[in-house]
Amino acid sequence: MIKKVGTIALLGLVLLLVSIFGSWYSQGHQVEPNKDTSSIEGLYDSTRFDNARSVLMPNKLDFAGEKVPLDNIDVYERMDRELLINTYWHTNSILMLKRAHRWLPIIAQELEKEGVPDDFKYIVAIETNFSNDTSPRGAVGFWQFLKGAGLENGLEITDEVDERYDPVKATRAAANYLNHSYKKFGSWTMAAASYNRGVTGMLKAIEHQKESDYYKLLLNEETARYLFRILAAKLILENPEQYGFLFDTKDLYQPYETDTVEVTQTIPSLVDWAQEHSLSYRQLKKYNPWLREDRLTVMSGKTYKIYLPK
Repeated sequence: MIKKVGTIALLGLVLLLVSIFGSWYSQGHQVEPNKDTSSIEGLYDSTRFDNARSVLMPNKLDFAGEKVPLDNIDVYERMDRELLINTYWHTNSILMLKRAHRWLPIIAQELEKEGVPDDFKYIVAIETNFSNDTSPRGAVGFWQFLKGAGLENGLEITDEVDERYDPVKATRAAANYLNHSYKKFGSWTMAAASYNRGVTGMLKAIEHQKESDYYKLLLNEETARYLFRILAAKLILENPEQYGFLFDTKDLYQPYETDTVEVTQTIPSLVDWAQEHSLSYRQLKKYNPWLREDRLTVMSGKTYKIYLPK
């Protein structure tokens, strides 16, 4: 009998708490009588952390001056997917925004010198998020050059020096590749796709499918997503607040301020050399990631530029 009474009392307490919580929740989350609930805007409350909403898709979009056919439902949904992924991939996209402040101006400057459209700077955002990564296949640096492609595009790659890790020189090499691809395809969009799949791979797809429009080609998933990932990075980096990224200028990573030392003689120990210039070996490598060993052999007539923090 005591057990039965206790059970009834416990059940009554639970019902009372449910009633109180339900009343509080309905008061705090009641939709206003005149509020439009037929759209996301009508229900969205920016003060709540558990809201997730569809991203704002642009009415029109272009890549390097070439129209993106958003009126095609397949193209629209592929674009929507990448924009959603990057908008809600918060840690990655916030780091992208922070690092872009440091690197995008330099990359854009080098591309402009080589006559490559500004939109190509966003390739670095999707390839490596502005970091000197190495892929499982051995692609290296901001622009992810394999060794053969790096050498073909003018980069020095040895045991001691690997210019794929130099953001400026690697950008020039990428510009060389992209200009060559543009001459092959007559389209910057196809040139960008070839940066992922290769010129030969894109030419084979065109020949097999009898179609030269990137948006109409059936490609492997990585290449099929490639342009849309670039465009998603472009939209977020150009309009961060529109996609929910709020920050102060002080939150962004500032460009490096450096001095340059020209080296024309072999340096037997970069550790000692760094100490002589009042910095640590770690600092030396941070500003010059293209230095791959703790020494630098300089052949006769060769000059290297080493960056030092101001």
